Formats: sequence, structure tokens, C-alpha cells
Amino acid sequence: MVRSLGQRPVTGSEEDPRVAELRIAVSRLRRELAAHPAEFPDRAIAEDELAALAAMAAGGVPEIPRLRRSLLLIAGAIGSVSALTRGLTEVRKAVELFGEPPRGRRVSDDRA
Repeated sequence: MVRSLGQRPVTGSEEDPRVAELRIAVSRLRRELAAHPAEFPDRAIAEDELAALAAMAAGGVPEIPRLRRSLLLIAGAIGSVSALTRGLTEVRKAVELFGEPPRGRRVSDDRA
């Protein structure tokens, strides 16, 4: 069954739909990255951060500042690889389901 962003999990499931979307998008991008034949300098960074996002999604509702930091690192690492653009966009949309960052606050600034 293919799901798109915004679809809800099966009725009766207690999983947060945002977490489900994040889990699905991260899994898809991890598979796409693993299948991508070209090596590039920051590939290991992208793989590590995708693994971190997968762990956060598996653990329930993740910390939003950490989600955003991982997204920025992944985007920086694979942003120029056009074959991965769609998967990266899906991860970004899944992260955005957790809300927009406060105006004037840097994503990497975890202090409140």
C-alpha cells in the first residue's frame, strides 16, 4: 500500500499521524540514498542523520529542535543530489507537520 503525506494511519492505531509520516518519509529517503550509486563527500552525514530521525520517530514524538537540526544537516549533505530531491522534500514536509519554527529563532539554537 502506497501512502502519501497527510494520510492517517489505520483506524484504531494509537500512533501520532505526524510521527507515522516522518517514519515513512525517512524510511523512503534512507532506501533511496542506499540505492544511489554515486558517492559524495557528505553521504555519511546524511546516513547518520537519517538514522537519528528514524530512531526519534521510533521513540514517539521527537524533540522538534532536534528534528529541524537533522533536517538541515541532511539537506546540506544531499541537497545537490537531484535524484534525492523528492525524498528530501517528503522528509521536510513530514518535519513541518510538527509546526513551524518560531520567527527570529535559529533552528540550531536549542536554548529557550
